[in-house]
Amino acid sequence: MGAAKKITIVVDEDLLRDAQGISGLGVSEVVREGLRAVAATRASEEIRKWRGKVRLELDVTSLREDK
Repeated sequence: MGAAKKITIVVDEDLLRDAQGISGLGVSEVVREGLRAVAATRASEEIRKWRGKVRLELDVTSLREDK
């Protein structure tokens, strides 16, 4: 984890309770997991933009020999 920043947020109590119930995590960890999920989703969206635009050629045999 990088440098930490203390924040104050206002969240829907039902949403927080549901997220905690599903995950079994505390408040701070639920918020961290949510932030990670948003970052991962955005990263995936960026990668998907490249679909069909990058030509990738692999020789499986030579990759296996490279062990």
